[in-house]
Amino acid sequence: MRGIRPDSCNNALKKYFLSLATLLSPLFLLAQDEPTGFDATLQNIFEPITAAVESVVFVQVAEGIPFVLPWLIVGAVVFTIYMGFINITGFKHALDVVRGKFDNPNDAGEVSHFQALTAALSGTVGVGNIAGVAAAVGIGGPGATFWMIFAGLLGMTSKFTEVSLGLMYRNVNADGSVSGGPMYYLDKGLAEKGGIWPTVGKVLAVLFAIFCIGGSFGGGNMVQINQATSQLIAVTGGTESFFYGNGWIFGAIVAVVVGLIIIGGIKSIAKVTERIVPFMVGIYLVGALIVLGYHFTDIPAAFGSIFSGAFASDAMYGGFIGVLIQGFRRSAFSNEAGVGSASIAHSAAKTDEPISEGVVALLEPFIDTVVICTITALVIIITNYGGNGGEWALNGLNSGEIADISVTSAAFGSVISWFPTVLAFAVILFALSTMISWSYYGMKCWTYLFGESVVNEIIYKVLFCLFVVIGSAISARAVFGFGDAMIFAMCFPNVLGLYILMPNVRRALSDYMRRIKSGEIKQYDKQGNVIN
Repeated sequence: MRGIRPDSCNNALKKYFLSLATLLSPLFLLAQDEPTGFDATLQNIFEPITAAVESVVFVQVAEGIPFVLPWLIVGAVVFTIYMGFINITGFKHALDVVRGKFDNPNDAGEVSHFQALTAALSGTVGVGNIAGVAAAVGIGGPGATFWMIFAGLLGMTSKFTEVSLGLMYRNVNADGSVSGGPMYYLDKGLAEKGGIWPTVGKVLAVLFAIFCIGGSFGGGNMVQINQATSQLIAVTGGTESFFYGNGWIFGAIVAVVVGLIIIGGIKSIAKVTERIVPFMVGIYLVGALIVLGYHFTDIPAAFGSIFSGAFASDAMYGGFIGVLIQGFRRSAFSNEAGVGSASIAHSAAKTDEPISEGVVALLEPFIDTVVICTITALVIIITNYGGNGGEWALNGLNSGEIADISVTSAAFGSVISWFPTVLAFAVILFALSTMISWSYYGMKCWTYLFGESVVNEIIYKVLFCLFVVIGSAISARAVFGFGDAMIFAMCFPNVLGLYILMPNVRRALSDYMRRIKSGEIKQYDKQGNVIN
């Protein structure tokens, strides 16, 4: 991200907050005086747009199976086989790289491998890990967890492929800032092939950028703040809460916090995420482990229900759809493998070895889905399985009702009565981290389309913060459906580009591993000195 220059910092800050205040002031009046009318206006604007986008993105190839699902899964399988199961063979090396053993202080880039990982993880680890998993398990039953893990393992290679390409074709600007991601490797990578490919690449890149901007405002922003606001209201009195009917106040506070973070660019974002991501994940996992410890004797039965349910025809169908559509669509795509978004954050890593960042990126779906989502699912299964003759049922859920964040909160609360309050705090951190990362994704796509300049960056950031307030003040489902559909839409140009460019990645992978084994790629200590 092109940082704001020192000589223009004060003016940029003044313009930013003046513009934000000007744009938000009428919204506050609308939210207070005419929330219904404002909500209805948004519905009227977005419903036809959402319907049109969803009709394309979620076109079905079979009963209940949208084309986007096999598009992502088949791609993940192909990449995994083609790359020699790098998701397994490269796992240990990925841990070494993220620990900094191969960090050359002289490499180009803006952030370390670890900072790039946490920045990208902050975009994937969001309320989807809490609310989305509840929806997935609610639809598919315990067996959904098996397919969630399966999808996460395959997604590791999709993430490796797209991030490696992001580093290969990134732009390193004169001031040291970096721009990269699918819009660049689609544009520059396909242009290398000549013929009609430069035009095809440009079209795919523009489509990806448009979809990503829409996704950043919707699934990467409004869904996150909406769920955080809902959880805050729930633990502060429900209908008696100060924030009930005044969600925009909380949204305005978060918008200011987000604005202060994202105005500093990727370096500022990385400094926040490298602290907030381990902290929020730690809080959440400690609570989950306490619940699992309390139900320790039930864990074997829970795993038994996961494996037996995974291969039952109804659970297998429900699990697959629940995890990859209903669950992830509830609040963006949980691990975003194949979507291409994380490639934008990883492109800023300090390295001259694209494959090294690719192997770091394969850890994301493992942490996000295989670890965090699985633990969430176990907590829900163990605390809700039983009753009604031992059959699976989500306690307190009416027939036909979709499970959401309240189900996860109740699961924790059944063992730790005060944990829903802590969970509300964790959800706010999850939402905040997701929003700041998605603001970077959207902003990079915005500047790809309109040019890299301080003015264009400020325009996007103001718009992003405006949507934070809107998302906290309304419940316009069409808006959220639009954002999620746009995120899924990103996978169409991205995966197509991955198919075309994956030979480049495999050649680079073979060469990289050869140089790792020969010692040509050096290791460094914490002071940046070469280790002999």
